Amino acid sequence: MDFLKLIGDSTKYTFHSHTEFCDGRAQMEAFAREAVAQCFTHYGFTPHSPIPIESSCNMHRDKVPTYLNEVERIKEEYGNRVSFYAGMEVDYLGDSWGPSIEYFQSLPLDYMIGSVHFIPDQSGQQVDIDGNFESFKRKMSLHFNNDIRYVVETFYAQSIKMVEAGGFDIIGHFDKIGHNSSHFHPGIENEDWYQSLASQLVDKIIESGVTVELNTKAQKDHHRFFPSNVLLKRIIESNVPLIVNSDAHVPALINASRDMALELIERIKIDLKK
Repeated sequence: MDFLKLIGDSTKYTFHSHTEFCDGRAQMEAFAREAVAQCFTHYGFTPHSPIPIESSCNMHRDKVPTYLNEVERIKEEYGNRVSFYAGMEVDYLGDSWGPSIEYFQSLPLDYMIGSVHFIPDQSGQQVDIDGNFESFKRKMSLHFNNDIRYVVETFYAQSIKMVEAGGFDIIGHFDKIGHNSSHFHPGIENEDWYQSLASQLVDKIIESGVTVELNTKAQKDHHRFFPSNVLLKRIIESNVPLIVNSDAHVPALINASRDMALELIERIKIDLKK
């Protein structure tokens, strides 16, 4: 999808949201009504994809047809006011599971977000590193021998492999590991080795032409966007397609911090012209 062409001059959109089909905390109907109430022009649903391991955050494969039918119902009921889309946030777990595999490519989706939430520990077990910091801290001890460098290096290696494999339209919160790793090891994002890894991923993103989201979910509680301002500047400077997604899990937050993000993008663009 050409998201920039699709949205035109509109700023009232999001292509990343989670409902009852995964770890969202309200039904799709409630999100659709809120999108209408807030005069959105475009709204995309993106449940966390089925994965071949147990996860309370991901939708089950047998629910996918029900999800797709519900999107069609919402399009019929509300589509004259908001353009709704059937998306999916697909977890990349390695060569055998990710957006490019036949199963996901065969689904009648409007688009896919590719994201890394799980990485293999040193024994090869997939571990969710995307939760809150207390959960992350426990997993660092239980699964990773408190080796934060291993976790960060593996996250970026998986992300690069996902971009190389392709098959998706938007890369989701591509430096999100920076949040928990910074709590675990303050200042880590300023270290040369970390910046080098993040820069390598940005290089791959630029080469691929995939759309980047400026994800606003963490701004309200943690005062940061994904990607960081430094990486965002490179994305804008390189003319990578960029959209602002709220990644909302409750209807009231579908537009949370998006205006702030849009203002940040404009400030960076102005600074780059100086």
